[in-house]
Amino acid sequence: MSKINANRNLGRELATAVITFHETVARRLNMSAAESRCLGVLNDLEVATPGQLAQATGLTTGAITGIVDRLEKAGYARREANPDDRRSLLVRIRQPEKIGEILGPIYGSLSAAMTQMSGQYTPEQLAVIDRYLGQTIEVLKGETEKLKNR
Repeated sequence: MSKINANRNLGRELATAVITFHETVARRLNMSAAESRCLGVLNDLEVATPGQLAQATGLTTGAITGIVDRLEKAGYARREANPDDRRSLLVRIRQPEKIGEILGPIYGSLSAAMTQMSGQYTPEQLAVIDRYLGQTIEVLKGETEKLKNR
């Protein structure tokens, strides 16, 4: 197998593993991966406009509207008026403790496993891996923007 094909296969396997992990985590919260991603962003920010959620997740504002509806119905988010802009609204996180109780052990375990795995590499090797992953992220962002603009 050529180096290019090996990289493609590894990239596909990584993408599949990441998506599968996030789908499984989302199911723990009885939601989709997109809803879980929005909840994660909202949990980090505590309050955001729908536009900020769309920007942070790459989803459309229309998709965000439906997701916020479902997060609100589940009790994880609340819409409120934006005091700085009457045309806008804010989405505020609700039940962050409950979210932490569910997600804390999951992401704690992932973090511990990743720390153990990365301990197998020298600082120099980790620097190369970090650079490669950073560049991969930038390539994916660029390709995503090209697709959006077609």
